Amino acid sequence: MKRRTFFSLAGAYAGAFGAGCAQRPRPNVLLLLTDDQRADALGAAGNLHIRTPNLDLLAGRSLRFLNAYCMGGNSPAVCTPSRNMLLSGRAYTRYEQQASAAAPNFAVAMREAGYQTYHHGKRGNSAVEIQAEFETCKYLDEHAARESGAPGRIIADEAIEFLSGRSSDKPFFMYLAFEAPHDPRVPTPQDREYYQQNPPPLPRNFLPQHPFDNGEMTVRDELLARWPRTPAEITSHLCEYYAVITGLDTQIGRILRALEDRGDDRNTLIIFTSDQGLAVGSHGLMGKQSLYDHSMKVPLLIAGPGIGPGRSDALVYLTDLFPTVLDFIGTPVPSGLDGRSFRSCLRDPGTPARNTLFLGYRSCQRAIRDDRFKLIVYPEINRQQLFDLTSDPEEINDFSDNPSYRPRMESLLAKLKEMQIQFGDSLPLFSDHPRPAEWHPPEGDALNEIRKRWKMPPVSDKAA
Repeated sequence: MKRRTFFSLAGAYAGAFGAGCAQRPRPNVLLLLTDDQRADALGAAGNLHIRTPNLDLLAGRSLRFLNAYCMGGNSPAVCTPSRNMLLSGRAYTRYEQQASAAAPNFAVAMREAGYQTYHHGKRGNSAVEIQAEFETCKYLDEHAARESGAPGRIIADEAIEFLSGRSSDKPFFMYLAFEAPHDPRVPTPQDREYYQQNPPPLPRNFLPQHPFDNGEMTVRDELLARWPRTPAEITSHLCEYYAVITGLDTQIGRILRALEDRGDDRNTLIIFTSDQGLAVGSHGLMGKQSLYDHSMKVPLLIAGPGIGPGRSDALVYLTDLFPTVLDFIGTPVPSGLDGRSFRSCLRDPGTPARNTLFLGYRSCQRAIRDDRFKLIVYPEINRQQLFDLTSDPEEINDFSDNPSYRPRMESLLAKLKEMQIQFGDSLPLFSDHPRPAEWHPPEGDALNEIRKRWKMPPVSDKAA
């Protein structure tokens, strides 16, 4: 993509709101969603060890949200609740598995607003009821796509074909839900070689093992690396993770160039984000079944007419994207949503959105964060953690045992209970009969029984 074009557009967009906005045709909407991409796995996020040149160019003309979150989920496959929340605008606490397409949702609302709607992504662990409402709904063989050695190429090829063949009589809404960088990770040979030669450092919050039982220690994702996690093994995982993201960046660049070639880039709202993050060694974990920022915080870039480049500290959910887009294109936002429009932040990046965020994972973890602190509660073991995210964004220093922070914790805990009521969450935050917090990794036959339940091959004692 032409660097000069990307950056010159920012000035043209800056005046799109206001008196002249009424004459501008409704913008196209392109929603790019990756699978399991951490907020810091992006060059534009300050990561000097990952190559994402196309997304970095997009970030250069985008408003980048530094505090965008998945709310969590009621399933180990957090992808499922995350994608259902994104497309429904409703919290995962409102349904068990699938958000109903009979209620207001992204696909129907955009179609009724006069948009040509297009979805392409994975079928498993997604929002199949709502996705079926897209006029064009395509599904990947996601396992084959991940093992193809060309991350994102299938979706990119077909998206470019769609863009090149469509008429321009009405705007489009494209929701491209890529299969990567979720495992299994098979990068292009060139990208694999680059990171083997230039391996990224370990996360600053790397640990060989999580210090206590968080309630989900033997889920499938945690079985992808041995205990204790070793620097060498985590480095190998990170190399593949980064390499797949770099390959995906190449395909996203192709899509953005296709928009530019058609002249659609000047009137397209482009949103880049992910369904949730991933630990990959942080806090001794591998997956996304925790409420630490590495697992719940996501990258969020928004570019388009009237949106100047910059950064926003506003607290937002992925759930908020549905009402925000409707608000942006001038379509009424349905009542009854948990999501809230943050369009005002797109006009003025200094505008706040939410004062606090509620986060939850199954029955074993709850959290609340405000503009500075995060309190995580583990009800099954009666344990809490308190982090100052301003001074400690990697969540390394736990202040929960510091008496001087007790008033802060009590205030956050009270607010967490209020937000549970707001989102219809009835989980008690304290157990009368807690289980032990200490945890020891399974070994031998016990480990292989767990692996069998997750349809994973057995390992020898030496390998385990």
